[in-house]
Amino acid sequence: MPDLLDVKGLTCPLPVLRVRKRIRDMPAGGALTILATDPGAPRDIQALCETEGLEYQGAREIDGAFEIQIRRGA
Repeated sequence: MPDLLDVKGLTCPLPVLRVRKRIRDMPAGGALTILATDPGAPRDIQALCETEGLEYQGAREIDGAFEIQIRRGA
């Protein structure tokens, strides 16, 4: 089951900074689900994944919030 990080209500750059802090403690192969309301969060987190070597698994909008899935490589 993925770890959950709720950054709803936070605006750029805080969601990305919180994700970056959380991934430091993630084990290899670990998954993280991020809940965000900032409309730029999916794009920003995808860019973070590209620079940090994480797997961006996608995002979907649910009830005005984004659910973003990422995974740390093995």
